[in-house]
Amino acid sequence: MDKNKVVFLFPGQGAQYQGMALDFIAAGSAAIKKLFETASAIFEQDPQTLLNLDADSLKRTDISQPAITLANLAAAAFLAEQGWQPKACAGFSLGEYAALVCAGVISVDDCLRLVKARGTVMQQSSDSLREAAGGDPSAAPGMAAVVGLAPQEAESLIDQWKAAGLTDLYAANINSPKQLVVSGTAAALAEAEARFKEAGARRVIRLQVAGPFHSPLLANAAEAFRPFLESVDFNDPQIPLYSNVTGKRIESGAEAQKLALLQITSPVRWVTIEAAIAADGGFSACLEVGPGKVLQGLWKDLLLANASTPANASTPANASGSEIPCYAAGTVEDIRKMRNEE
Repeated sequence: MDKNKVVFLFPGQGAQYQGMALDFIAAGSAAIKKLFETASAIFEQDPQTLLNLDADSLKRTDISQPAITLANLAAAAFLAEQGWQPKACAGFSLGEYAALVCAGVISVDDCLRLVKARGTVMQQSSDSLREAAGGDPSAAPGMAAVVGLAPQEAESLIDQWKAAGLTDLYAANINSPKQLVVSGTAAALAEAEARFKEAGARRVIRLQVAGPFHSPLLANAAEAFRPFLESVDFNDPQIPLYSNVTGKRIESGAEAQKLALLQITSPVRWVTIEAAIAADGGFSACLEVGPGKVLQGLWKDLLLANASTPANASTPANASGSEIPCYAAGTVEDIRKMRNEE
């Protein structure tokens, strides 16, 4: 594995766990110490306390977004100290903010300010939706995972149902060739669960999340976030950077800024991003730079899907035609283990 030919993939909400990234500061990294000092000033709290909050606290959007982003940036900084230089990058949902830093589009300081504001406005919007539902979480808009249907089929069904009158149901995360997450009102999700199962879905799982992320139901959050985005300078990407909204490379700072706003109400097209990375080629590996192993699992799903359809041009492969592996790179131990793969 060539250290200069890797793709950094940054995870988003749901990957968090108590104590994440604290091993980097314990390792005595100078870069991490500086990063934590910056985060302390911007978050106005001790970063180590933030990262060591209990699981229930970390579920809150206004807490998880700053915490996960700090963990992502810490992993990237430690990798840089160990000589790893990304050739391209992408981030899943919230993870796209660490990717914007990785590609040189925004500064670390601006990134931390933005995710603090983003988490706050999204939490406030979600709280308002829950209050409008009488404070009952089961009656509030939310999200559900649809397992066992191809995303294209599920999106087509959503379009058909919408045309027939089932509104307020949206494709939110196109995670893998066999899984899609939808957002919607409680009524729309309940109706969709029965319809998806009738169409062949193995399971429809209601997710324990704060709100209906990546859907027009969070339009108020997007508008509240707009002035924060407009206050930040966005530079042109210095390395390939792939967009959640389009699944394609972001070509300019202006485009990155526009897409950052759209991302709040648009689906995450992760399968399209994975296919674009594979099609671009020239990469020795993908690294999941941050907590958890969600993105490794999604990459594996794409490998397995393409193994059953070998003619598919999007098979994740490097320049030599071999499959591109995806490694964990979210802890000191993970990163040290990768020495054996060099």
